[in-house]
Amino acid sequence: MHDKAVASRTGEVDNRRMTVRSLQSWLKSRFLTLDRYVFHQLMVALLATTGGLAALIWLMQSLRFVSLVVDRGLSLRVFIELTSLLIPSFVAVVLPITTFVVSLFVYQRLAGDRELTVMQAAGLSQFALARAGLGCALMATIMGFLLNLWIVPTSYHAFRQYEFDIRNKMAAFMLQEGVFTKVSDAMTVYIRSRSHDGTLHGIMVEDDRQPGNQATILANHGSMMIVNDTPRVILYDGSRQVIDHKTGRLNMLVFKQDSMDLSSAHQEDARFRDAAEMSLGELLHPDPQQVSERDTGKFKVEGWRRLTSPLTCFSFAMVGLVAVLRGAFSRYGNIKRPLAAVLTVVGLLAINLLLQNLASRNMALIPLIPLVALLPGLICAGILFIPEMLADRASARLTQN
Repeated sequence: MHDKAVASRTGEVDNRRMTVRSLQSWLKSRFLTLDRYVFHQLMVALLATTGGLAALIWLMQSLRFVSLVVDRGLSLRVFIELTSLLIPSFVAVVLPITTFVVSLFVYQRLAGDRELTVMQAAGLSQFALARAGLGCALMATIMGFLLNLWIVPTSYHAFRQYEFDIRNKMAAFMLQEGVFTKVSDAMTVYIRSRSHDGTLHGIMVEDDRQPGNQATILANHGSMMIVNDTPRVILYDGSRQVIDHKTGRLNMLVFKQDSMDLSSAHQEDARFRDAAEMSLGELLHPDPQQVSERDTGKFKVEGWRRLTSPLTCFSFAMVGLVAVLRGAFSRYGNIKRPLAAVLTVVGLLAINLLLQNLASRNMALIPLIPLVALLPGLICAGILFIPEMLADRASARLTQN
């Protein structure tokens, strides 16, 4: 019995190996050397262009958080960790555009170097020439779905939570010696020095959380601690000074020990979740208790945008392929078709933005969102492949006759 079990397991392993080998041989037979050559150029260009553009947007957008770092006294590590959580959203935004740019540029360069002419002379069809571009568009579309449906909501939720903690909790633990640290919009803390055991010396707090009752707290020393997930400081040998605006008198309370909450008085016990960090099901079927009827359309449009945005990778890539592969070759170059492709993509982007804006107000327009995302790609595929298919069928009929 043991020998039979070992033999059966060995047979299963051999079958798996044969399946992998057969898949590899099938891919090699279907994906020709020329396809792999063009596909490699497309993917390298796509990764480089998408990464570079996303890094540029990250650098520009991260400047918005410089004030948060300066006011809260955060370290460079915290700044990079916070802003890097936005990178997946930047990649999801630029991926359809970079897919179009890469498809247009790589195939235009192949045409300029006469490589496409050589491939056509070797008998490759339009579909064979576009096969590598279609593979690149497919990879970009799959990556777009992964980003929009999983990675971006997760990373953006982590970003919002991290930012919330910094604004309400973390900044209180990053007090710098001899620096007025703005813990929140209504509180500023100054410490003269900090001991090795974490004891704070020479503490001054300007507390403006209660309008009309601003207070200045002075303490000889104190220590930080967390109580119910909220930062608090225990103050020793200090005083609390408040000016009575009605009489103009200074009221001072001297204390031996006191505790003070360093979080913002306006922070919410349950942070409001943005549409960008919600799951697809929550967007398409919003909870009436959490989402008002007026904002229901915005949430549903955001859900359909996540589903249809990756499809624009295919459509934009097809626009670029049609611009290069359709039409006669010119040795002097042809700027009209690439320019027309660029204007077409710009127009499609504008139509998408306009339609999403209108659909958020009138949900009857939501079915047009997937139509606008996918229809241009199908039209371009028909323009590029259908004439060749009809010609092949006609030649096959003539051969049979």
